[in-house]
Amino acid sequence: LLNCFEFALFILSILLLNRLINRPYLLTYLCPLKTQLCYLNAKTFPDGVYYLTTGNGMLYQTYCDMTTAGGGWTLVASVHENSVYGRCTVGDRWSSQQGNNADLPDGDGNWSNRNTFGTVESATSDDFKNPGYYDITAEDMSVWHIPNNLPLEFWNMEAAAVLRYHTGNRFLRLYGGNLFQLFKQYPVRYNVGSCGDRGPAIPIVYDHGDKESTRMLYGPSSRREFEPGFITFRAINYERAAMAICSGVKPTVGYNTEHYCIGGGGYFHPDQCGDFPSFDYDRLGREQGWSASREMTEAAVLLFYR
Repeated sequence: LLNCFEFALFILSILLLNRLINRPYLLTYLCPLKTQLCYLNAKTFPDGVYYLTTGNGMLYQTYCDMTTAGGGWTLVASVHENSVYGRCTVGDRWSSQQGNNADLPDGDGNWSNRNTFGTVESATSDDFKNPGYYDITAEDMSVWHIPNNLPLEFWNMEAAAVLRYHTGNRFLRLYGGNLFQLFKQYPVRYNVGSCGDRGPAIPIVYDHGDKESTRMLYGPSSRREFEPGFITFRAINYERAAMAICSGVKPTVGYNTEHYCIGGGGYFHPDQCGDFPSFDYDRLGREQGWSASREMTEAAVLLFYR
């Protein structure tokens, strides 16, 4: 392998060549020096696909956002709803692929295990989880809501995003440095707590969108139950089902988090199970009652660390 300095010269030559022949490009950067290469090289390399190494020397591929808020964000996972009409069926890796079963309260358990799946290039068309999810020790998170099936080379176009935001208070330091450790403290499991219980709610800084646009992406009934401008972890609904992440919002009153939170354990109300548990309650994309907008329902949620 070339060292980083040699490879930087190679990258510059490729960029120059692409500019001269006016062709789009998508590069993979090979410089596996540190687990958090994205952060260490944020001012050196552009956005794109990189190879990183874990603390144990495992090589893996991911996407690095070197631009947003100073850059250095490493993609570690994506949550993609392959069919909002499916109820904990194949593809619901962030809840349960084993049916809606109270005897399997953790479902697939992928919020707090070391399973990995998917590929970085298909992160907007299928679920994705790489070793960085549990291996990186981070301080903050960034979240992108990107339309399903959008090719990787267009992800960094701000206008393509439904929402983009990040935290800035280093909250992950308090919870073990990553979501793997956070969800050990706040298990995503059916009947682990009472309705209304939730884990930490962290303020966010918007990179695309704002509080009002976040509010309008969810149904009018849902809007009465949350405050936008946060990312919330492990929220429990009226039926004692646990949702992993309420993206962009903090539940405040009411206990119907299945309509605006994603992921979960292995058991829900029969009409709610799945990675986006009940975003289609009053028909898909109608933005009526409890139904989320089509933009939010048909967007993958990309999770980054820094």
